[in-house]
Amino acid sequence: MSHQRADGRITVYSDYVCPFCYLGRQSLAQYQAQRDEELIIDWRPFDLRSQKRNPDGSIDHSVDDGKDEEYFEQAKQNVRRLAEEYDVEMDLDIATDVDSLPAQVVSYYLDEHHDYETWLAFDERVFEALWVEGRDIGDEDLLVELATEAGVEESEVRSALDDEALREEVREQFTASQQAGVTGVPTFAYDGYAARGAVPPEQLERLVEGT
Repeated sequence: MSHQRADGRITVYSDYVCPFCYLGRQSLAQYQAQRDEELIIDWRPFDLRSQKRNPDGSIDHSVDDGKDEEYFEQAKQNVRRLAEEYDVEMDLDIATDVDSLPAQVVSYYLDEHHDYETWLAFDERVFEALWVEGRDIGDEDLLVELATEAGVEESEVRSALDDEALREEVREQFTASQQAGVTGVPTFAYDGYAARGAVPPEQLERLVEGT
């Protein structure tokens, strides 16, 4: 894991289709509520579907990634356990057929070209739309809706979704995350240390404050 500066920013590697990323963010929000100062999220995209992607970016669901029914059943049980532990309502506990790439493209664009509050509002709504409302975040019209709720013009969002150069930048970010030593998400990094998984608020406090 590369060194991260302790400057009031916590680096979070995540993928919107990862239920543990949503739960991890809920844990982070609970830790944030205890802090006097806001801890800024330095978001880094990660692609859980990378092994299944065709050259054009589409997903080939027939590719065997080693995750069988037993794996997903265990994952569902862990999601339900953590949702109860963190007192989080979720409509879904797994999202194997949803493609997060379009959402990550828009999120990356907003992170690069708008202020932090605009990006954060969109980011949180994407998570909620999938995990709380059970909506397909791979649908471009939904992404436009969520981004306009955050104050972004529809034409700007559609332009980002159609920008192949931007999409390639996002793919490069996926590679950069792997090169940084990230093998799974969520991963929280702070001042050269990292915590992987939907860890409880107390563990995030230890990561950031060393207590």
